[in-house]
Amino acid sequence: MSDKLIKCEINNKEIEVSEGTSIIEAFKKLDQPIAHYCWHPGLSVAGVCRLCMVEIEGIPKFQIACNTKVTEGMKISNQSEKIKAAVRWGLEFHLINHPLDCPICDQAGECELQEQYMQFGKYSPNMSENKVKKRKVVDLGSKIVLDSERCILCSRCVRFTDEISKTHELGIFNRGDKSEIGIFKDKPLENEYAVNTVDICPVGALTSKEFRFKQRVWYLKTADSICTGCSTGCNIEVDYNEEGLFRARPRYNKEINGYWMCDKGREIYRLPNRIGRLWKAKVPSSDSDKSSYSIGSVAALKKIRKLFLEKGSDGDSYSKNGLKADEAILILTAQYTTEEYEDLISFFLQFLGSKESIFYWKNNPENFDDFDGLLLRGDKNPNTKGLLEILQKKEALNPWEHLQKTLEEKKVGTIWVAGPENQKVYPDIEEKLRYFESHCENIIWWTAHPLLDSQKVWQIPIKTFFEKEGTIINFAGRAQKIKAVSFFVPSALSLSESVVILRGEELKRSEPPFLKAPRKANHFTYRKKVL
Repeated sequence: MSDKLIKCEINNKEIEVSEGTSIIEAFKKLDQPIAHYCWHPGLSVAGVCRLCMVEIEGIPKFQIACNTKVTEGMKISNQSEKIKAAVRWGLEFHLINHPLDCPICDQAGECELQEQYMQFGKYSPNMSENKVKKRKVVDLGSKIVLDSERCILCSRCVRFTDEISKTHELGIFNRGDKSEIGIFKDKPLENEYAVNTVDICPVGALTSKEFRFKQRVWYLKTADSICTGCSTGCNIEVDYNEEGLFRARPRYNKEINGYWMCDKGREIYRLPNRIGRLWKAKVPSSDSDKSSYSIGSVAALKKIRKLFLEKGSDGDSYSKNGLKADEAILILTAQYTTEEYEDLISFFLQFLGSKESIFYWKNNPENFDDFDGLLLRGDKNPNTKGLLEILQKKEALNPWEHLQKTLEEKKVGTIWVAGPENQKVYPDIEEKLRYFESHCENIIWWTAHPLLDSQKVWQIPIKTFFEKEGTIINFAGRAQKIKAVSFFVPSALSLSESVVILRGEELKRSEPPFLKAPRKANHFTYRKKVL
C-alpha cells in the first residue's frame, strides 16, 4: 500500500486513506456498517458473497466494496433503498438452504450470519423451494467438525489453507446448490493452524471439537492476554467465566501474529483452570510412611525460611539439618515475568552469595531453535529473552552443562526450582526431578501443577499467566504486558510474592476477583467485531 494519502467520501463523511485502500477497508476505518461474508483483512479478496454492494457517484452499476479501490474524490454510499434491497436479496439467497440450527448451533451468539441478518436483513421470505439437504457433523480431522448445511461458501477457510498455512487441505467440491466445502481424499485438516478456520468462519459451519458444546458464549467474559505457549508472544483473547477458562483466540497485532495463532498455543487456556492445579503447598513429611502433607503457601514459605534461611549464631545460614546456604543452587525456567526474575535473582544473589549457583533450564535443547516459518517456535517459553537479560545483567548466566558439572563435583544441600508453568513442554521434567533428588537433600519447587510426591520435594503453588501482572519479552525483544484477570487458586503466589515472605516481610496482596463456581452470569454483549 502506498504512503500517498487520498480523500474520499463515505455516506457523506470525508475520510483520508492510503492510495490502494479498498472501499471496504475505508468503511472499516470510518467504522461504517457494511454487509460482507467472504472478505477478511488477513486473506486475499474472493468477491463471492456479493453482499458488500455500494453505489459510487458517476458509475451506473453497483460495485462490490472488497474488490474496488478508492480513488481521489470518490463518493461512495450504501445507504440508498436500492442498495439495502440488494443486500437483503443477497442474504436471502445465502439463506435459501440454511438449516436454521440456531438453538443447537455452537456459534450462536457470535455468529455473523445472525448479526448481519439483524442489521441488514429482516426480509419477508420470497422463496418457496425446498431446502437442499447436505452433510452434517462431518469429521474433518482431530480438531474440526463441519456442518455443510450451515456453510455459505464464503471460501475463507479454503483461502486460509491455501494462503496462510499453505497446507491445501480444503476445497469447494461439486457445482451450483450441491457445492460443499470438504477435504481432499486422505488429507484431513490436521495442520498446526487448523482452528483459525473456526475463528474466521462467519457462520457455524466449522466448529472446534475442543470448545464444541462446552459453553454458550453469552456465559463467557473476554479478556486480553498474551500467549505463553512459545517465545513468539502472540496477542490473544481468553474467554472465561466462574467455571474456568474455555478457549484462547488470536487478537490482532500487526507486528507479532497478525490475525492468527497456532493450535498448540490455544491449549494454554487449560493451565489456570482448577482441575489439575496445585491447591496447597506440599511439604515433605518426617513420617517415612507418608511422602508429604499439605499446608498453606504462606505457612510453607515461612517454614522454609525458618529451616533454610535464618541466621545461625556464627552469622551463616543453616538449615535444620546443618545445610549451609552456600550448598544451595537456583534453577530457572523462562516461563515467568521479568519482574519476578528481577526479584528472585536479586534475593538469591544476596542469599547464596555466588553467581555460579544460578542456572538456566531450557526445554528440549535439541529443538529449541526450531521455527515453522509462520508463528510456532521450538522455544516453548514466553520470556527467554527477559530471563537472559536479567541473568546477563547480574552476570549470573550459567548453562545447563555447568549445572551438571556442579551437581557431580560438590555437595548440594537445597535445589530451588522455578519450574515451568506449562509442564507439557518440558517432556523430561520427571526425569530431571529424579536427577535433582539424587544430588541434593531438599528440593523447593515452585509449580502451578502437582509433581510426583517425594520425601525431598517442597511444592509451592504458583500463579499462572491469567492471575498475575508483569512483563514478558518475546524472541524479537518486544516487551509486552500481561495483566491479572482473575484467579482460581487462592493460595497460589507469584515468585515476587514468595520473595517477600522469604525475606521475612509482611505480604500485602492486591488480588483480582476470585472466581467462584458453579453459578454463572449472563455476560453477553455485542462485543465481537465483524471482520
